[in-house]
Amino acid sequence: MSGLPDHLDIHLIRILYLLLSERNVSRVALKLNQPQPSISASLRKLRELTGDPLLVRGARGMVPTQHGESLLQPAKRILDETEKLFSQKTAFLPQHEARTFHIAAPDYLDSQFLPNIVASVRRESPKSRVVIYGLGPEIDYLRLLSDGELDVVIANWDEPPQHLHMSKLFEDEIACIMRADCAYALRTGADDMTVEDYLSLPHVAPSQMLAGYFGVIEAFLAKQNLHRNVVVESAYFGLIPYMLTRSDLVLTTGRQFMRFYEKNLPLKTFKVPIAFPAMRFYQLWHERVHQAPEHKWLRELISSTAKSLLVR
Repeated sequence: MSGLPDHLDIHLIRILYLLLSERNVSRVALKLNQPQPSISASLRKLRELTGDPLLVRGARGMVPTQHGESLLQPAKRILDETEKLFSQKTAFLPQHEARTFHIAAPDYLDSQFLPNIVASVRRESPKSRVVIYGLGPEIDYLRLLSDGELDVVIANWDEPPQHLHMSKLFEDEIACIMRADCAYALRTGADDMTVEDYLSLPHVAPSQMLAGYFGVIEAFLAKQNLHRNVVVESAYFGLIPYMLTRSDLVLTTGRQFMRFYEKNLPLKTFKVPIAFPAMRFYQLWHERVHQAPEHKWLRELISSTAKSLLVR
């Protein structure tokens, strides 16, 4: 590297490539819309830099020297790589390209959401891979997004981190669900639960999912100076519906999450007598992947998958 001049103009490398390709100073001048003396001066400079004539007279005009011919492909590679640096990002062609997408999400999403995302990626970009991560208080998703170890985080927040890009996926109305043949469910209508009932019933709640955030249920109750009777906390949200079938526990969560389980398990859904705000689910991503075509494609796929859940 020490032998390079202080200022190596990429335009000079373009002239070198064209001179070696065209083997004619006049044609190069026409192609670059420059006066011929300017191209001749550049050729002299290239000869000084390389210590080689580069072009010499032959039987039918100018021909490259052996050293000059050896510079043709390296010059082309430099020009091609330079164009990549400053050209517009090429579109992502999902059917033909292979990428690995890293998605983090909690397990309290609609049971069909992540499977549908995976199915869509497999259908539309069969050479790509999907890696799905769980979320918990020990997961520093902000750092993982900024370091590029995660591409997208899907979860629900009252106030998502403002320094990240985000798009809202859907809102989910909050309700509660319990075993259909437990004593309370048998004697109470689906719309007849009282606030006193709700607060005194034995609740199962998910453990803290995100660092510093305990969820919309606890946050809202705390603001109202209300306290419910949580007797079980579980880090495995997907197992909670099965706990309900063997106990008198009550789960409060979004209706979309309940939809699958109330169809397949002996459970009963109740309208919550407290005006909880809806759970708002977002996808978050970092500025570092905001303009990348493949990540735009992934986020659009996630958004369309979320919309499809709402019309089932």
